[in-house]
Amino acid sequence: LLYARFWHKVLFDAGAVSTEEPFQKLVSQGMILGGLEYSVYVDQDGNVVPEGTPDAVAQSLAADQVEPKGGGYVLKSDPSVAVTARAHKMSKSRGNVVNPDDVVYGYGADSLRLYEMFMGPLRETKVWNSKGVEGVHRFLARVYRLIIGQADTPSTLTDDEPTKEQLKALHSCIKKVSEETEEMRFNTAIAAMMEFINAAYKWDSCPRSVLKDFVLLLAPYAPHLAEEMWHVLHKRSGDVEMASLAYEPWPALDESLLVESSVNLPVQVNGKVRGKIEVPKGCSQDDAVELATAVPSVAKQMDGKDVKKVIFVQDKILNIVVG
Repeated sequence: LLYARFWHKVLFDAGAVSTEEPFQKLVSQGMILGGLEYSVYVDQDGNVVPEGTPDAVAQSLAADQVEPKGGGYVLKSDPSVAVTARAHKMSKSRGNVVNPDDVVYGYGADSLRLYEMFMGPLRETKVWNSKGVEGVHRFLARVYRLIIGQADTPSTLTDDEPTKEQLKALHSCIKKVSEETEEMRFNTAIAAMMEFINAAYKWDSCPRSVLKDFVLLLAPYAPHLAEEMWHVLHKRSGDVEMASLAYEPWPALDESLLVESSVNLPVQVNGKVRGKIEVPKGCSQDDAVELATAVPSVAKQMDGKDVKKVIFVQDKILNIVVG
């Protein structure tokens, strides 16, 4: 940082650059610690004792010897024994250094890149967990299969116009990813993309136009895989010439597609939920009561009783008091 500022100021004084500072904003990233290390403390007789006991010695444990319980860890062989779990700064002396080359070789550069952003807030200290890399690798594999397909399950790509449900899911994802990326909350942006893929797997068919926009959202996070899927999407649509997605504009958000036209209104009878009804947004009390009394579970609770009071909060809840 100091060298960058020093040389930039030299260039500024020489008239080679127009700004006095090389950066508009400084963000300090949190440190990534090595994986959790587990230990118990034993006395001179080999008995397990609480941490901090005089003359107690720490005894290291393998990860397969412990299991999570409550907010901590215990011995698998004796769950009554609490285990100390700590993460330390990566160093050769501790032997907890993770070589990124090994991760790239095993899972690919995009998986490593995605996992580092998915670990947690950018500015916070985080603990490395190799199982997390496997998780984001599976996510990328699901995205790939959705577009490319596989031997026993062909791709469900179509050139059909997307449905309202599909457009709503896409634009909800565009909104979330755009906002979170702008604020450098990369972990929650990735979570939004995972939600979209979960929804897409439930569709009978996936419109190509929807997945093209999704791939553009994924590109800053997994650029290599996104570029390959971008070319596949275009080749299958018959495009002979196509530019890299790096030259494509960011997907445009249509807020009108996110407006809810109806709501699920919980219906209570004497304060207990007896059912739900789908009503137009802004539905009146009289219309809501009429729809609610047609629900068998609600009608059963009201049978032979008089309505004493109706408590109605528009678009929120309906409570019918009977007696």
